[in-house]
Amino acid sequence: MRFLGILAIALLGAVLPGTALGQSPAPIGSEEDVPIALLVDVTSDQVLFAREADRRFVPASITKVMTLFHAFELIEEGNLDPRQQFQMAPETWEEWYRKGSTMFIGAEDRVLVDDLLMGIANVSANDGSIALAEGQAGSVENWLDGMNSRARALGMTNSHFGTPNGWPDEGRTFTNAFDLVKLAKAIARRHPEKYARYVGRNGFRYNNIAQNNRDPMIGRVKGADGMKTGYTNESGLGYLGSAKRGDQRLVVVVAGTNRQDIRAAAARGLIEWGFAAFDRVQVARKGQWVGSARVQNGDARSVSLETVQPVFVNVPVGSERDVKLSIAYDGPLRAPIAAGSRVATLVVEVPGGEPARIPLVAQDAVGEAGFFTRIWNGIAGWFS
Repeated sequence: MRFLGILAIALLGAVLPGTALGQSPAPIGSEEDVPIALLVDVTSDQVLFAREADRRFVPASITKVMTLFHAFELIEEGNLDPRQQFQMAPETWEEWYRKGSTMFIGAEDRVLVDDLLMGIANVSANDGSIALAEGQAGSVENWLDGMNSRARALGMTNSHFGTPNGWPDEGRTFTNAFDLVKLAKAIARRHPEKYARYVGRNGFRYNNIAQNNRDPMIGRVKGADGMKTGYTNESGLGYLGSAKRGDQRLVVVVAGTNRQDIRAAAARGLIEWGFAAFDRVQVARKGQWVGSARVQNGDARSVSLETVQPVFVNVPVGSERDVKLSIAYDGPLRAPIAAGSRVATLVVEVPGGEPARIPLVAQDAVGEAGFFTRIWNGIAGWFS
């Protein structure tokens, strides 16, 4: 039988310290001006602000973040090297030369993968995206198979990519704000060195043509390090952005706006508000025991659960400080269970805010029960 197990546990340190400052509303435009918006602290997976965040939309050039993520994964796997050179095919050049945003690759130029990644990340190079896809995968279609496979692996269930650069494709490419946050979290966390090298530069020069990065937060918001703007007539103006201060990273999504100043103000306003309007409090250490979960047909009837990272929660400034923690899992869990495997979620609920959900892992391995242990567990189950 499948059910949701909820085990209440006490907050470490009991009541959190208060503050004299009051709460403040999120500084964002009207629903008409900013129809889609999302702000998430990806270090705790806590939603700080959401507006139509599950609504599908056309990402336009924000698509290129998935192209970069796929490329970073390929580099990590040994299937792509920044020192490689790919030649721009004549027919590709003819189709994409000066088509939308470009890094001005010449006909039959041999281009370093390193330059292609720089151009895609910082000047939204449509030509660079196609050259990378064809050079690594042999065709755009093969590259898209890889992109969509990566998206599925990240749990981006409301996304599909029909182009590597976000050029209009009659709606085949779509996503939503929650999926883009998953992508942003993955690219920054799994590839921190590549992310720091390629994403969030002020601009890029190629073929003696210098262009500026149009990111609305780079150089304007403390800790801002990317990620990507997007615009087509079909999609309107969108943005996926990130800023990190200390060990806290906030990710913002804004979509469907019709003016650049509105998009910029919404993104910058939400990020600044996210850092200022909440007290960030640690409620558990990395590797700390927080409870246990029932196990079925195991050589133990329960498994201890621990955190895989320090657990922080954002509490609105000036709010009540009572915080409720619980453990959620589909259970009872089935043996065998490997030590360190994710088996449950720590849910941290705060007054006036969205709950944070933090993964919990098995502290020890649980093997399958032997014949007599199964009989004993069955008998004990009747009396528990």
